[in-house]
Amino acid sequence: MSTGLKLGEEAGREDRTQSYSEAVMIDPEDGRAVRKMIFTLAGPSLVEMLLINLTQMMMMIFVGHLGTASVAAVGFTSQIYALMTVIFAALNTGTTVIVARSVGSGRREDANRAAGQSLLLGTMLSAVIMLVGLLFVGKLLGMMGADAAVVQEGLTYARLMFISVAFSSVSSSLSAILRGAGDTRTPMKINVASAYVSVSLGFVFIYGHLGLPALGTTGAAAATLTVQFGAMLTFLLVMFSGKFELALSWRDISRFDKKTIGRMLKIGIPASLEQLVMRLGIMTFVKIGAGLGTTAIAASQLVTNVIGLSFMPGAAFAIAASTLVGQSLGVGKAELAERYVRQVRKYGMALAAVVGAIFIGFAPQILSLYTNDATMIREGTWALRIVGCIQVSQISQFIVGGALRGAGDTRYPLYSTMIGVWGVRVVLSFVFVYIFGWGMIGLWSAVACDQFLRSHLIYLRYKRMAWKKLKV
Repeated sequence: MSTGLKLGEEAGREDRTQSYSEAVMIDPEDGRAVRKMIFTLAGPSLVEMLLINLTQMMMMIFVGHLGTASVAAVGFTSQIYALMTVIFAALNTGTTVIVARSVGSGRREDANRAAGQSLLLGTMLSAVIMLVGLLFVGKLLGMMGADAAVVQEGLTYARLMFISVAFSSVSSSLSAILRGAGDTRTPMKINVASAYVSVSLGFVFIYGHLGLPALGTTGAAAATLTVQFGAMLTFLLVMFSGKFELALSWRDISRFDKKTIGRMLKIGIPASLEQLVMRLGIMTFVKIGAGLGTTAIAASQLVTNVIGLSFMPGAAFAIAASTLVGQSLGVGKAELAERYVRQVRKYGMALAAVVGAIFIGFAPQILSLYTNDATMIREGTWALRIVGCIQVSQISQFIVGGALRGAGDTRYPLYSTMIGVWGVRVVLSFVFVYIFGWGMIGLWSAVACDQFLRSHLIYLRYKRMAWKKLKV
C-alpha cells in the first residue's frame, strides 16, 4: 500500500473520530458533564412537550365549554386516531435507534440513509391510514360505544383529523431522526411555534372570531390540520437544507433500501406491536368506561387530557435516555449508558413526585378550568387523584422503557404492555366497574394497578443488564 493511501486512511479515521457525538466522549465518572448532557437533550424536549400538552389542554378547554357530546366526540376520535397511527412507532423507534447508533460511532452516511428510508416508507403508510380512516370513521366511532349524538357531533372533526395524518406522520418521522442524532432543539422550536399558532387558530375557528363563523369541534380539527401542514413543510425545509446534524437527499428517499428498512423494522415492529396492544387495550378500557354514561366518559376524557401533562416529562426524559443509550452503545461505552439511565431516572422521578402532589391537592380546581358541570368535576376528581398516586411509577416506566428501546430491546416492553394493559387494566376495570360497582374509582384504580406492575417489570428487565450486549 502506498504512503499516500495510508495517509488518506489515517485522515479518514481522524475525521471519523471527530464526528463522534459529544455525548459519547464524556467520562462516566464526571457527574457534572453527565448531567449537562442529559439536560441538553431532555431540556428542549421537555419544554416542547409541556407546551404541546398545554396546547392540547387549551384546545380541550375550548371544546369542553361546547358540552359533553363535543368532549366525548373528541375523546373517541383521539383513541381511534392513536390506534391507527401506531404503525409509525415501528418506523420512528427503529429510525431513532439506528440513527443514534450510527451518529454515536461516526457513521453519518448510514444515519442519513436511515432517515431517507424512514421518510419514504412513512409517507406511503400515512396515505393508506388516511384513506382507511376517511372510509370507515362513522363505523369506528360507533364501535367505540359513541351514541348517535356523539357520532353526529364528531364525524367532520374525525374526518379532518384523519386527513392530518398525512402531515403529522412526516413531522413525527423527521423529529425522530433529529432526536436520534442528538438534536432536540430544532424539533422544539418548530413544535412550540406550531403549538402557539394552533391555540390561536383554535380559539378563532371554534368560537367564531375575526368575522369567521363558529365551527365548534370542526374548528378544532381545522386548526390542527392547518398547523400540522405548516409544521411538515418546515421540517422538510430543515432536513433538505443541509445545515443541520443530518441531511436528507433525494437519493435516499427515491428508492427502497431493503437492508436499512429491514434493520429498522426488526427493531421497530415490537415497538409498534406494543403501541397496538396498548391502544387496543385502552380502547377496550374506554368502551368499558362508556357503560357508565356520556358524562362519565367525558369526565374521563378531561382527566386523560390533564394527565397528558404528566406524560410529557416522561416522554422527554425517555427520548434523552434512548438517544444517550443508543449513542453510548454505538461506540461500546455500556458503563456510560448505565450512568445516563441512572441519572435520568432520578431526575424524572423527582419531577413526577411534584406533579403527582399537584394532581392530588388541586384536582377539582384543575378540572373546573375545563367545565362548569359539577358532576363531571366530581367524577373526574376521584380519577385525577388516583392518577396522582402513580406518577413516580409511571415516569420510571417511561424512562427505563426508553433506555431499553434505545439499546434495541423492544420486545420486553411489548410483553410487559400485554400483561399490564390486557391482563390488569382491562380485566380489573371490568371487574371493578361491572361486578364491584365502583364506578369511576374502580375504572381508574385499574389504571393504577397496571402502571405499578409495568413499572416493576420494566425495571427488573433493565437490572438484568442484557441490553448492554444487544446488536442492532
